[in-house]
Amino acid sequence: MTAPEPSSLLVIACGALAREIEWLKRTNAWRNLSVKCLDAELHNHPDKIPEKLETLIADNHDQFDQIFVAYGDCGTGGRIDKVLARWNLERLPGAHCYSFYATEARFNALADAEPGTFYLTDFLVRHFDRLVVRGLKLDRHPQLLPQFFGHYQRVVYLAQQDDDQLQLAARRAASYLGLRFETLTTGMGELGQHLERQVLNLQRVSGAHHAAH
Repeated sequence: MTAPEPSSLLVIACGALAREIEWLKRTNAWRNLSVKCLDAELHNHPDKIPEKLETLIADNHDQFDQIFVAYGDCGTGGRIDKVLARWNLERLPGAHCYSFYATEARFNALADAEPGTFYLTDFLVRHFDRLVVRGLKLDRHPQLLPQFFGHYQRVVYLAQQDDDQLQLAARRAASYLGLRFETLTTGMGELGQHLERQVLNLQRVSGAHHAAH
């Protein structure tokens, strides 16, 4: 009698979370977890995220026992949730990655204290020039900077790592935007807890299935 195939979990994630999810996968030895990502540049075009997400789900839904979507709402006005409802899938809670990195309560406190806050994560610090400067065409049209960032008062860097080079790069980004700088080391925040819950659920369902057979 052949052993049953191990159950599998696919995490469809924003490219901005790829590095952190792969780190969590290695650290926790989640061998049955696979990761596929959409380009993080879609955050400059959130209207395109739901359609691309649905295509990736459709392409993979029959190849995995379970799919989890590592996105917040990400500026789509509930359209991601409509896609997930059609497929009966779950996503990360909250509006965006800042809330689950900082934790919901701490992020809400930051937002209440200063609504005009521009947030950075490790990913956004590493790719600030590509996603913000060139992504918003500020390299070619610097006069647009006040239009995009004139209503912001500060930059808060939510740091996943305690890294001097990233801190320096984040400070440079804040200086480029002409905003005061603050930093908060969050680690992985609640991201690991949400993924672990999916892995444990997969194991529970898989165990029940194998016991039935």
